[in-house]
Amino acid sequence: MGVSAPVLELRNVSKYFSYGIFGTMLFPAVDDVSLSIGGTPQIITIAGESGCGKSTLAKLALGFLKPDRGKVYYRGKDIWKMRSREKKLFIKEVQPIFQDPFDTFNPVEPIENYLRKTVKTFYGETRKEDIENVIASVLSDVGLSYDDIRGKKSSELSGGQLQRASIARALLAQPKIIIADEPVSMIDASLRINILNLFRDIKEKREISILYITHDLATAFYISDLIAIMFRGTIIELGSTKDLMEKPGHPYTKLLIESVPDHRKRDRWLSEEVEAKALEIEEFRLAGCKYVNRCPFAKDLCRANRPPLVEVSKGHYVACWLHAKS
Repeated sequence: MGVSAPVLELRNVSKYFSYGIFGTMLFPAVDDVSLSIGGTPQIITIAGESGCGKSTLAKLALGFLKPDRGKVYYRGKDIWKMRSREKKLFIKEVQPIFQDPFDTFNPVEPIENYLRKTVKTFYGETRKEDIENVIASVLSDVGLSYDDIRGKKSSELSGGQLQRASIARALLAQPKIIIADEPVSMIDASLRINILNLFRDIKEKREISILYITHDLATAFYISDLIAIMFRGTIIELGSTKDLMEKPGHPYTKLLIESVPDHRKRDRWLSEEVEAKALEIEEFRLAGCKYVNRCPFAKDLCRANRPPLVEVSKGHYVACWLHAKS
């Protein structure tokens, strides 16, 4: 399988939100992030703690939010300057899967109605029998049958079944990229591995790239080809799963990895993060490294200047003055 041009690119995107009593102060929820998705099918994970900007980045990639700085390109075209025909193709090829599957479907409308509308929109099928055959085929790929959803509303399915139905809805559009924002966080732990395996199958069999958003580093290590660690709106490390597990370069990445196997360390880390919430907004606004107030290796340079994302080994990038030349 040859390498081809990316389908979706985020180039130096930033998104600012207001805060304070009168909402007159701004902080960058996403701060100068670049990312390429598509081309060669792969699963790229954006991992980081809650509130680090992951979901905002996903919304920028989907065109739900417009960047205040930087551009989002679909097949080389700015998504905010596309014509209606180009926009329709973008929506077809870049599909979302949300954290809460109950938000995907109207609770008073049968699920099959949504799936039929998707087939009509993207396949052009009009005969009921043809539409149902297309739906049944995709449902089978995600581990459901048509009888599982026939005449049923979202409240009549389990969370796992409903998330599979939402994945089927995305697949019916025949996408090139799926952007999945915390897709297993609201599913029983016993069922999460099934959904993760399903994403792997989708990548391999359908050659679809997946942008997987999660706060759970364990699932990131299980599913990903490439992992980007995000902290306070910036990507501070990017590399293969193997590189990040075996040779983490950023102090924050090392802390995250140490917290995964040892629940006592994880509990302590989570406690420290809760205590740090009061500093969170100010950390987003720091001119230098945003991890500087917690880093045991911090020096004056870290406070004054943002470290660039530099390649420390092939395909492995770290934003830290321990690796960059001052």
